[in-house]
Amino acid sequence: MAETEPRPHPGNTPAVVSPDEATGTDCCCLVKAEDDVFKEPMKKRRRSGPGQRFRALQSAEQCALKEYEKLESRTRRVLSNTYQKLLQCVFLDDSIPNGVKYLINRLLALIEKPSLDPIYIGLFGSTGAGKSSLINAIIQQAMFLPVSGESICTSCIVQVRSGCCEQYEAKIHLLSDQEWKEELKNLTKLLHSAEEPGGEEVDPWDGDGAVEEAIWKLRMVYGTGAERKNYEELLRAKPKGKIPTSRVITLKAEEAGELSIKLDPYIRTQRRDVDGESAETRIWPLIKHVEVTLPKSSLIPEGVVLVDIPGTGDFNSKRDEMWKKTIDKCSAIWVISDIERVSGGRAHEDLLNESIKACQRGFCRDVALVVTKTDKLHLLEYLRERKLGNQAVQSQREAVLERNEMIKQQRSRNLKEKLKRKLPADSKALETSDLVYTVSAQEYWQKTLLTEEETEIPKLREYIRKRLLDEKRRMVTKYVTEAFGLLLLTDSFNSTENLPNEHLHLSSLRRFVEERTELLERAIEQCFAHIERPLQEGVRVARTSYRRILGACLVRSKGNQGFHQTLKAVCLKNGIYASRTLARIDLNQAVTQPIYDQIDPVFGGIFRAGKPADSALMPHIDAFKHSLQEKMAEIGIRSGWKCDSYKKRFLIQEISAILGGLEGHILRRKRRIYESVSSSIQNDLKPYYEEAAQITGKKACERMKDVLRRGVERQVAEGMFERAQERMQHQFQQLKNGITEKVKGSIATMLTLVSSQGDGLYKELADVSSEHREMEKLHRSLREVAENAQLRRGMQDFLRMSPSKASQNLTASWAQHGK
Repeated sequence: MAETEPRPHPGNTPAVVSPDEATGTDCCCLVKAEDDVFKEPMKKRRRSGPGQRFRALQSAEQCALKEYEKLESRTRRVLSNTYQKLLQCVFLDDSIPNGVKYLINRLLALIEKPSLDPIYIGLFGSTGAGKSSLINAIIQQAMFLPVSGESICTSCIVQVRSGCCEQYEAKIHLLSDQEWKEELKNLTKLLHSAEEPGGEEVDPWDGDGAVEEAIWKLRMVYGTGAERKNYEELLRAKPKGKIPTSRVITLKAEEAGELSIKLDPYIRTQRRDVDGESAETRIWPLIKHVEVTLPKSSLIPEGVVLVDIPGTGDFNSKRDEMWKKTIDKCSAIWVISDIERVSGGRAHEDLLNESIKACQRGFCRDVALVVTKTDKLHLLEYLRERKLGNQAVQSQREAVLERNEMIKQQRSRNLKEKLKRKLPADSKALETSDLVYTVSAQEYWQKTLLTEEETEIPKLREYIRKRLLDEKRRMVTKYVTEAFGLLLLTDSFNSTENLPNEHLHLSSLRRFVEERTELLERAIEQCFAHIERPLQEGVRVARTSYRRILGACLVRSKGNQGFHQTLKAVCLKNGIYASRTLARIDLNQAVTQPIYDQIDPVFGGIFRAGKPADSALMPHIDAFKHSLQEKMAEIGIRSGWKCDSYKKRFLIQEISAILGGLEGHILRRKRRIYESVSSSIQNDLKPYYEEAAQITGKKACERMKDVLRRGVERQVAEGMFERAQERMQHQFQQLKNGITEKVKGSIATMLTLVSSQGDGLYKELADVSSEHREMEKLHRSLREVAENAQLRRGMQDFLRMSPSKASQNLTASWAQHGK
């Protein structure tokens, strides 16, 4: 169903919208409590000193970030001054004009807008791949997060960020009571189904891990023997660990080592010997995710969040949903695989595939493979298998560096080919120069074989810094531009320029907007039509291959021993089973993979932000924006508006703000569209999953398989894949309707606002011409700041070159400029 715009508030009561609604992009009306007009801007969190906040950046980066922060700070000050002036004007008014309400809310929303949304960089890998060790090296704390060894780290998500406080802090978020009850019910069903009369005999510690996982969790929370109790008995049982009513455990410490010791029992667990566990360790199955905040890091800039993401998700529905959402909100994903697994294992390939899906459905723009533990090399064995000609290798160090380079070349080539098959040719993920990193956290600390630079830990930190600067530049540019447009409008309300002809010109503009909106709607339809043929082809392939795919999912080479409990877990979770020890099983995704193989390149092309193309959505919206701006400029000239007319410039700026806000709406809907195919299949197969989950007794595994096969056959015959196709097409239709409705509503509101300028009330506003002039200077400064940053980056790159390379570039530069 298309999203609807808010409706006007009845009556004459002054009203304004809340700050989060007053973005100028979605609001058609301005409705909220009258008292909010006089709301004080929310106080900002205490900031660190200027020098402290930039400690993690190099000198050139510090200069660039300081300039952007100065621009942002001065802009906020101008907005605050304007806000206070408007409040003083309307403080005693019984009736506040709509235009003033609009201004006050827009000003308040911009003043309270966060400086920068967190930048999430996901470290995605299986247990033992080296994620925690890598984070420890990046943040310069050798044993801060527990690493996998004889003990096993939890499958929960751990977020590490740099803060502005002086202390180390960790917040351990637990499952709610209802979320744990849901998992408890599934765990007990899984355990007790094998105890029915005639059930298959199974060693719980000798299977695919589903039963072992369930036993372990229950023993951890309730103690030995909990696995023999039923659901109702466990609901009445008291957990061995202390569970706070807030479901959040907060730990603080002055030193990293102190917090690490406090945190350790919660995220490090022993596989057996439950009776020896501490009360804190026993809470592990209840942990949802962990947030760790570092004080003023000199290595990780504030605003960046490193996320340790388990490789498979979790059997608990809420944790598994959070696992998927966390992957999708990462702007970059590093797939972590150690040197021994990257050559022969499949785990990192599955994780790469999942990361590429995140590029399709989420915010991810960069995917890289990070190969860890590269110092581990048996020299004699390496030399025996080495096939690199006559070049001699004299030492362990040379062998490690040679192998690193070889892995980079091979894996970069393979990854680029994989990305090309799944993503559009001009995708940003394909433009990056570094697709593979070879790192050694151990050598970073010991430096017996490699230098610090050769461990590539500094290279990853450089990537983090660059990502922060890029996001800050983008955010400040958008912020200053939007603020400038708002000040243009505010100052224009005191102008009487060409008021007699205003209605005529705006009527013409309204007709033009209606015509262009219809053209935009048709362009979006044509854009989305590109997905129809791949969808149809994908459905055709899926219909011919589903038996083979399903058979591969339901057969184990070692037989059904232990697998029937894993299959039981799959059915209990509607076709999905995630454990820390096995590859993720998703039957819905498996049978729809042929469809995704066909649509992936086209789907990515629709939502890409690269070069203009008929199949890309955003260029059509940009073209719509430019046509409106050109029309406004034309009307301004024809109507006698001055070249620097406030109104013309405001309209142009406000159109950018309105249509710029559509990007977030589109990205949020993208995930729902992408997952609509597999979710449609899951919904159709749900009755059969539920039926199979109830099967117990003799030959339960084969009977469950029969139910699933029969269910899939029946649903395919009744058009299961065709329904999934229609579901995705319907989701695209909803997105098109949502875009056009938002465009129509927001622009109509803006034009109505401007056309009401001459009602006499606006002329009584305070004089904000000085704020407007200041904002104009700040807007002009944007280009200068960008040019300075580019010059510094160029000089920094120049200084990194070898003398001969630098000389060649300098000579070429002189020749280019005729010197």
